[in-house]
Amino acid sequence: MATKEEDSRLSDLQLACTDLRTLLKASALMEQNLKKMDYKFNLIDETLTSASRRVAPLQSMSMASRALETRINRAVTPALALLDNFKRSESIQDKLLDLSSKLSNEKNMNKRLKTLIKYVDCVDQLKAAITSICEEGEPVIQRLQEVVEFLSRTKATDQYRIHRLRETLITLKALYETEVDAMRFEGLLDEALLNLQDEYENILQQIKHQNIVDQSQAVDKDNEGDDQMVIMGSNLGTELEIELLRRISQTLAAEDCLDICIDIYVKVRYRRVAKALMRLNPEYLRTHSPEEIDEMAWENLETAITLWIQHFELAVKAVLVSEKNFCEQVLGGIMDGLVWPECFVKIADKIMAVFFRFGEGVARSSKEPQKLFKLLDMFESLEKLKPAFSQVFEGEAGTDICVRFRELEKLLIHASSKVFWEFGLQIEGNSDGVPPPQDGSVPKIVRYAVNYMKYLATEAYSVPMARVLRTEQIWKAGILSRPESDENLLRDAVSHIMEALQRNVEAKRSGYRVDKLALPHVFAMNTYWYIYMRTKNTELGKLVGDQYMKKNYKVIAEESAYMYQKIVWVPLVRVLEKDDDLELESKEAMVGMVRAKMEAFMKGLDDVSKRHKGYYSIPDEDLREQIRLATVKLVVPAYSEFLDSFSVSLPGKSSYLSPESVQELLCQIFEGGEVKLKRRGSRDRTAGGSSAVDGAVKGFRRTRSNTSEK
Repeated sequence: MATKEEDSRLSDLQLACTDLRTLLKASALMEQNLKKMDYKFNLIDETLTSASRRVAPLQSMSMASRALETRINRAVTPALALLDNFKRSESIQDKLLDLSSKLSNEKNMNKRLKTLIKYVDCVDQLKAAITSICEEGEPVIQRLQEVVEFLSRTKATDQYRIHRLRETLITLKALYETEVDAMRFEGLLDEALLNLQDEYENILQQIKHQNIVDQSQAVDKDNEGDDQMVIMGSNLGTELEIELLRRISQTLAAEDCLDICIDIYVKVRYRRVAKALMRLNPEYLRTHSPEEIDEMAWENLETAITLWIQHFELAVKAVLVSEKNFCEQVLGGIMDGLVWPECFVKIADKIMAVFFRFGEGVARSSKEPQKLFKLLDMFESLEKLKPAFSQVFEGEAGTDICVRFRELEKLLIHASSKVFWEFGLQIEGNSDGVPPPQDGSVPKIVRYAVNYMKYLATEAYSVPMARVLRTEQIWKAGILSRPESDENLLRDAVSHIMEALQRNVEAKRSGYRVDKLALPHVFAMNTYWYIYMRTKNTELGKLVGDQYMKKNYKVIAEESAYMYQKIVWVPLVRVLEKDDDLELESKEAMVGMVRAKMEAFMKGLDDVSKRHKGYYSIPDEDLREQIRLATVKLVVPAYSEFLDSFSVSLPGKSSYLSPESVQELLCQIFEGGEVKLKRRGSRDRTAGGSSAVDGAVKGFRRTRSNTSEK
């Protein structure tokens, strides 16, 4: 058993020994192979190292080539685009020349405007191309310069080629700068812009204001009627013209020609506006200084002011409104709409200055009474025009014109107020050194003043006059004061003038000679009656009040009439009064006394007739008729009573006047005809009751009162 186990182990050991020998042989063989491989690897390594040394310059050249390619591509691509822009600009220039030729030959206005729009489009395109060339040229040259520097630095080519490239680059840069400047400032673009400026001026010159004269004539006719005409501006230019002008304006502004564009626009449009207004023939505007206006005849000045009001309104509401809208349409797209208001104001300022200058001259001229109504017309016209004026010249640009408008209003307010108050002073001062009318008639100053105040009290002038007085009061008392109502202000002011007129009348009344007892009363009767009757049932009478007029004028006129009757006619009637001692006388003595009374009456009647013919004048027909009736009522009954009482003591029928003849004679006295004393031809007498002289005079006063109230 043990031997078998040992044999088995020995066998195993032998096998293992054999395997080890085999393994050792294989290892030795592998070692030999490894040595061979190591040798081969060394050979390969040496080969690769040698190859690497040979390939390294090629890699550097490859990288340089790729870098050079990149730089060349970066330079060539924009350069090609720049060349395309040059080609495009040349094409556009050719198109511009073609359009310019068509414009010079085109006669149809509408077609010409359409061609001009195409021309403006080409100018804009050429400008865009040149701008693109200007913007792209510098970067292109810069990148080309970078390529040359890279070649020089990397020595990718020989020095000769690098030198040639540098010279070419310098020439290209100089040529670019010269060509671009020529294209921008001396080339076809500059010529096209000059053509556009000429076309711009021509189109602006052709657009005119229409129907200005027709509107002015319509305003004249309208002022004669009751209706108020609406003045409004018209549209200037067609849509095509406005579009073209707008495009040209924007093109010129984009080309740094905005100042030239504005100068052309303002110059041409001012001339157009001025010519439009010159068609109204405003020659009066040449006279504007206060001294020159004072030298004008009143009729001419009155006409000039009327025309000024009409033309000023037309200028603002029609001409300048149209001009403002046109200016906004043409220049509104430039600088976000900041340019056109200034341009419009430059045009309007010169026009308005002429109107303002005339208005200021009138306001500063001498303060004659007749100017008040024209000053109020001017003031009222400005008040009505103020909303439209403020709308036309709204904004910061129109501030100076609006300020001058307000200053003109202030001047007119001051002038109107001063004329009004100085009129009262002139009325009161008119009595100094001026003799009263020698026939007791109404003085011219009274007639003038009454008509003046009546005219002022009409609705057309009372409203602006009250506004003037209120404004003056606010200026003096402060804006926080509480002025009276317009009606009270005007009533007080007018009453002040009427009181001054009354003082003038009283001063003249006291200027008659002492020996002319009746004449002052005739004068007062005529004057106060004239004032009362001319203001009764008028706006002036309603303004100051009926009670005021009765108290200050009617009552005084009646009292003066009473005094006239008492001084002139009562003594004549008293000649015919019965004397208590007359019946106690003898018949011969009574006949003598009756004859003496009759002769005294006739002589007195003749004297009164002469005084009436030479000194006493009662021009008012109604007043004269009432005085005549009262005188007939006073004299004829007394005369009839005297005849009835003493007819037996009088001589024959033809030796004295009949009552009818006396009445006829009285009528002749008051009618102003030649008085002829005719003797009585018959004994027909007017039956009349006896009455006292004072009672008859009082009856006259009652008759006057009743008649004047009708």
